[in-house]
Amino acid sequence: MATKVIYFTVGGRPEQAEFRSDSELEDVRECFRAAAEAGPNDILKLYNTKGNIVNISPKLEANRPDSRYKLQVVAATCNGPTASELGFDVNGMERRLEDLERKILVESGETPPLVFEMRKKVESFREKLESVEHLSWLGLFKDISSGTSSPFWNKKGKARKSLEHCKLVHDRFKKMSAVQVTEDVRFHLRKPTFDNWQWDDAEMLLLLQQMYIELELLTKFNIEMPVLQQFLYEVYRHYNQIPFHNFNHAFCVTQMMYGLIWLCEVWEKLSDVEILIMLTSALCHDLDHPGYNNAYQVNARTELALRYNDISPLENHHCAIAFEILEKPDCNIFRNLSVENFKKVREGMIRCILATDMARHNEILGKFKGLIPEFDFSNKEHREQLMMILMKVSDISNEARPMDVAEPWLDCLLKEFFNQSDVEKLEGLPVTPFMDREKVTKPSSQTGFIQFVLLPLFEAAACIFPEMQPHIIQPVRDALQYYKDMQVALEDQNKKTHNDGERNSDGVTLRSPLETEVVVGLANGHKSP
Repeated sequence: MATKVIYFTVGGRPEQAEFRSDSELEDVRECFRAAAEAGPNDILKLYNTKGNIVNISPKLEANRPDSRYKLQVVAATCNGPTASELGFDVNGMERRLEDLERKILVESGETPPLVFEMRKKVESFREKLESVEHLSWLGLFKDISSGTSSPFWNKKGKARKSLEHCKLVHDRFKKMSAVQVTEDVRFHLRKPTFDNWQWDDAEMLLLLQQMYIELELLTKFNIEMPVLQQFLYEVYRHYNQIPFHNFNHAFCVTQMMYGLIWLCEVWEKLSDVEILIMLTSALCHDLDHPGYNNAYQVNARTELALRYNDISPLENHHCAIAFEILEKPDCNIFRNLSVENFKKVREGMIRCILATDMARHNEILGKFKGLIPEFDFSNKEHREQLMMILMKVSDISNEARPMDVAEPWLDCLLKEFFNQSDVEKLEGLPVTPFMDREKVTKPSSQTGFIQFVLLPLFEAAACIFPEMQPHIIQPVRDALQYYKDMQVALEDQNKKTHNDGERNSDGVTLRSPLETEVVVGLANGHKSP
């Protein structure tokens, strides 16, 4: 087997590594680790001449001395060199505090309040450091050199909302909860065109409360208002601060489900219990999402993947968190249901939330299409399949909204995707193609998805509810044309750039790093009126 030579620099000095293309992954990493004099837990980043991160693996492309890669070392713990440069050692502080606590306990038999206050401050300091995105990206307080952990998925609760923030939202929601929502807002809340971006967290909680009121779920199922409010707040608290799968997304999915219920007058076809299931499932469907999808969970062998045997680990986790919240008496909006109805609700929620795993998309849609010619609302299995379809429609319905509402959501989604692919490269995991920032643009990410996923799903649902045709399907068709026009504009710009031979300071033709900005600028002239 032929060997390959890789030329790179580390700390400004030139190095080279030689290995066979059939070498073990860990051997290749160890070779680079030795060249960088890095510790076993340090993170290695390798950049090509364009400044893009490349994967350290036996498949790494050979290069020449004049096109060296750049190797960078990032500390993986708060005792590493990066942390030292910043001037803190939180682990050391915690160890000294523990020693002090033990000493005081031995001498006096009890721990004074002052020590408890000191520990609280240290924990708060660590939480603040971990919540700062750029410190986290430098590698502080996370170990992503191991394949069993995720940067946002650990006991420290990274990406969690701070207690102070949650308290502010809770207090504001409680003050607003008795406010009468205006008729104008109630009208727009029922529409698929609703704009989520103009509402803050506390206001969205109030609007969710209004949905339960408007559908008369409080009276039909004897849900006490304080219990509903505490349930909504706990759901809010259990959504993480990540780019896309956050509380705002949960609100949008719930609002779209609410809009479909009104648009299609679903109460005439489905029971009150089934409407309760769909609305609550939509609200809970992404609880505690860490920002990394099932493929990552499985490939990285995370705690979730191990717990659920690689079977829909995220969706199973979302369900589990939902019912953990509902186990609390002051949050249990189902506590006055009969045993039979609670069983229906639990089974229905699990079914609906698990249906949001896109790995099951073809299976669920195919089965539903088979039922369409003889669909029967009196058939329990037919209704269950329809509920899953409506759940899926609501979950991926952003493109049915006006473009100025939908497009910011695409930006959020791509940011989360790119975060994941960057981490996959760092960890030496398979890189999800549609998440790779070097290969994906806004139009390329949407045209195929709309054409082959959204439209077939929405059109199937419209066979049962024709009312969806003008309000849901036509906007999605318009969005497809919008992104096709954007793709043409991007290709024309790329051709012009290539022909003009525009180059950056390194002599590299400008391509993907500027594509998003180019597309956004060009797209402004292609938006539908």
